[in-house]
Amino acid sequence: MSAALLALALAGAAPEPPAPGWQLVWADEFDGQHIDRAKWGFDVDCWGGGNEERQCYTRSRRNAAIEDGQLVITARRERISGPALPADRRAADTPDVTRDFSSARLTTRGKAAWRHGRIEVRAQLPQGQGTWPAIWMLPEKNAYGPWAASGEIDILEAVNLGVPCAECPGGRETRILGTLHFGGPWPGNLQAGSEHPYPPVLAGFHDYAIEWDAQRIVWLVDGVPYAQRQASEWRTTGSTAPGAPFDRPFHLILNLAIGGRLPEGRGLGGVDAAGYPKQLRIEWVRIWQRPAPP
Repeated sequence: MSAALLALALAGAAPEPPAPGWQLVWADEFDGQHIDRAKWGFDVDCWGGGNEERQCYTRSRRNAAIEDGQLVITARRERISGPALPADRRAADTPDVTRDFSSARLTTRGKAAWRHGRIEVRAQLPQGQGTWPAIWMLPEKNAYGPWAASGEIDILEAVNLGVPCAECPGGRETRILGTLHFGGPWPGNLQAGSEHPYPPVLAGFHDYAIEWDAQRIVWLVDGVPYAQRQASEWRTTGSTAPGAPFDRPFHLILNLAIGGRLPEGRGLGGVDAAGYPKQLRIEWVRIWQRPAPP
């Protein structure tokens, strides 16, 4: 157990496991005054993830800060400039670009990564046409090749929450998405996903999680499974390793995107510029694993 988790346990504040056999191996309860830079780094760019998103990600406290025991990622409507490409793709002469929104993207890359386990985040999601909060994972190393050959695990995505939706229960957008990306480098990649209408998402905090092992990945909301994918559905990398490409350590990413092909192509279309700032609020992140058999 890490020093931080040991301190929690000694203080009597260690979280209860979700079920017998799970052990807490990493957590952030966001109970300090500042974001713990030993746990989290920032991606700083205006690239848009290859999805034509409209934000620049910054490390400013105006876009990511601890408030009242929560991590608050804030998207603001403002003209802002920054690098056109992410750090691993840009050169000294990479130009800056200007966008109409600022936000933040936090990652445990290079600080913590996990192979299998229960990854659980308690969050309150923003609403409005064009909002795109995400809780997701990428491989620490591209062992099987560039995206998406080495995999991507989307624990939670939601777009355009609360906007009119004729096919949604209650007539408002309440669908949450859990998706895997795999199969080969873009554009020959594949994906397998589920959309789950969940009306409670429009109010308060909820727990978003996956349970992941060599045979399957299960998506849960508030402790209830709503989707499952078997290893036989994703094993298209050419590897004979069980569960490949989801058999390697993955790091965690938390971000709030604005716009992009997915949200702008659904709902009312485009981005509604009213109602900013928008916030993704996160109460805690907890990573659980089961001990390996002797």
